[in-house]
Amino acid sequence: MELLSPRSGVSQIKPYRPAQPEGDGRSWIDLSLTVNPLGASPKAVNAYRHAAAQIHRYPDPLQDGLRRAIARTYDLDAERIVCAAGSDELIQLVCLAYAGPGDEILCHENGYQGFQKAARVAGATPVVAMERDMVVDVEAMIELAGERTKICYLANPNNPTGTYVAIDAVERLRAGLPAHTLLVVDAAYADYVRRNNYSSGADLVEKTDNTLMVRTFSKLHGLAGLRIGWGYGPVGVVDAINSVRSAFNVSVPAQAAAIATLGDAEHEERTLAHNAMWLPWLTTELQQLGLRVYPSVCNFILVRVPTDPSLGVPAIVEHLARRNILVKTVAEYGMADCLRITVGQEEENRALVAALAEILV
Repeated sequence: MELLSPRSGVSQIKPYRPAQPEGDGRSWIDLSLTVNPLGASPKAVNAYRHAAAQIHRYPDPLQDGLRRAIARTYDLDAERIVCAAGSDELIQLVCLAYAGPGDEILCHENGYQGFQKAARVAGATPVVAMERDMVVDVEAMIELAGERTKICYLANPNNPTGTYVAIDAVERLRAGLPAHTLLVVDAAYADYVRRNNYSSGADLVEKTDNTLMVRTFSKLHGLAGLRIGWGYGPVGVVDAINSVRSAFNVSVPAQAAAIATLGDAEHEERTLAHNAMWLPWLTTELQQLGLRVYPSVCNFILVRVPTDPSLGVPAIVEHLARRNILVKTVAEYGMADCLRITVGQEEENRALVAALAEILV
C-alpha cells in the first residue's frame, strides 16, 4: 500500500529542535531561548493560579477583556485587535487566510524562520530578499514584490540578528509594495527598543488599510509558557483572522495572566532596566574576547565566532555544554559561524563570559 505523503511544502519544513539535549537531567543555564530572565510578573502568576478554578470552562472566544486591556495599555482600538496562541499562530493564521498555492510570500534573508514555515503550511511559495550586513534591505524586498505577492513579512526588530529598520524605511517598504500585498510587521521585541527612529508599526496600521502589526506576551512579559500573542490591523484583516482561528485558541489562564501583567508597570520597568544594564555589558565583554557582536536593540545578541576550526561554533557549543550553558546555533539561517545569546540573570551572564574566556583567551 502506498503511504500517504504530505504536500510538498510541508515536507520542506524541519521540525523545531531545542538546544537542550532530550532526557538530560542536568540543571542548565539556558541562554538559547529569548525569554525574560526575571520571569513573569507576580501579578500574572497570581492571576494564573486564581484562574485554575475556572479551567473546566471554555475561554472567552471574543477575548473581550484581554483586547480591552491591550487597547488601554497601547492606546489602540479594541475592535482592531485579535489574540492568538502566541504570535506564531497569528503569523500562520494570516497566511492561511490570505495565501495558498500559486501565491508568493515575501520574507527577508535572516528573518524569523516562522515566516517561511507559514508560507509552506498554506501551500504558498516563500520568496527571500537578501539583507545587508544583517539588516533588512527594504529596496531589495520591494524589487521582489509582484502580482503574486500576497503577504510581506517584516520582523522589526529581527530575530536572530537583533537589528531593526527605521520607521522611514518601513514606510518606504509599505509604499513600494503592491496595494494587494498585506504587510505584516512582527514586532515581538518592540518593547525593548529605545530608538527615536523606531516604530512598532501601530501608526502605519492606522494610516493604511493593508498593514498588520503582530506582538507577543512571551518576551517582555515573560509569558512564553502560556503561548499568547496579539495583532492590530484593519477590521477586515482582523475579521479574516477570526474566521480561520479556533474560537477558543487562547486559554482561560493565558487570558487572565496577560490582563494582569499589563497592569504591572513595576515588573516591566524592572525588566527593561535589567536589559539596559546587561545587554551593553555582555556586548563589551564578548567583544573583548575577540567575538564580533552585532548591535542589538533586543534582549539577545548575535555573535560571530573565530574562523579557526578549533574555536568554531561546534567547539564553543561543546565547551559551554560542559559548563551546563546553552546558547542557540543559527545554522538554519545560513549563519553557521554565529551564535545567538540571550541576556540572562547577572550570575548567568558572568558564568557565560567566564566559560568563554576559558576557550577564547
